[in-house]
Amino acid sequence: MLYQRTLSLAFAAAMAFAAAPHASAQQYPSQPIRLIVPTAPGGVADIVGRTFAQKLTEGGKTAIVENKTGAGGAIAADFVAKAAPDGYTVFVGFHATNAILPHLQKLNYDAQNDFIPITIAARTANILVVNPNVPAKTMKELVDHAKANPGKVTFASQGNGSTGHIVGEQFKQVAGIDIAHVPYRGGAPAVQDLIAGHVNMMFDVLTLAVPQIQGQKVRPIAVASPKRVPLIPDVPTVAESGFPQLESGPWFGFFVPAKTPQAVVDFLYAEAKKAFESPDVQAQFEKQGLTAMLGTPAETKKFVADEYARWGDVIKKGNISAN
Repeated sequence: MLYQRTLSLAFAAAMAFAAAPHASAQQYPSQPIRLIVPTAPGGVADIVGRTFAQKLTEGGKTAIVENKTGAGGAIAADFVAKAAPDGYTVFVGFHATNAILPHLQKLNYDAQNDFIPITIAARTANILVVNPNVPAKTMKELVDHAKANPGKVTFASQGNGSTGHIVGEQFKQVAGIDIAHVPYRGGAPAVQDLIAGHVNMMFDVLTLAVPQIQGQKVRPIAVASPKRVPLIPDVPTVAESGFPQLESGPWFGFFVPAKTPQAVVDFLYAEAKKAFESPDVQAQFEKQGLTAMLGTPAETKKFVADEYARWGDVIKKGNISAN
């Protein structure tokens, strides 16, 4: 009798333990959700995180943003990767942390296996711009100019491992040209030197380049997006210019630790979709040259895996390092 009672108690305890994640997911969220941003306040990652936090709060939930900077975003990524998989710690991941850095240096997290993607909330394009003194108005003319001056044409980037750096390296590979990379600590100093003529060209971020283009401080050559951009409709795409492989740009989305319950993942996706499809956010994004992708978690997983493989291939072919 005692043996049967012990078995019954043990069975009941096991069932309660097994049901705990399900019950927890059903009650989610019952405490504040922390959105971990890997960059300083003011950037696109920060805007994405704060937009989601605001929309969650407007919907009756509590969400807070924490900026955890350092190591190109790797510190924040590692922090979230090791957090409890309960949905209360959400990473605002981006191209560098989840697709580029893993190929450039040894990290304390596994970009492919330590996270479950929720969705990509914002994406923008790179755009190839040159100093007005560069004698080229099209990509063909720029390639011809670079081939006529091997090793003398310079391209600036926002830093080693940035999309501006890696797509510049891809441009070298697909066009068969020899251009010299000049890395900067951020986009602002790179653009300053481009305008001053200290460097010749740059794959800038669309949202930051448009004011310089409209002010005629730089000349646009091609935008690395699938379609022309309404803000600068006369600028052709890289595909129209003969280089469809160069479609690229920064992206920013939400990730949670591996083993987070599916019900929590579904909740966060539904809330993110609602937040970033709202008219006010769409209007804000349009002004900033941003697009909300908002694919499902499964679609986002494939997108991130494709980006990981694509940039890994470029980095390997170019023998690129973080230094």
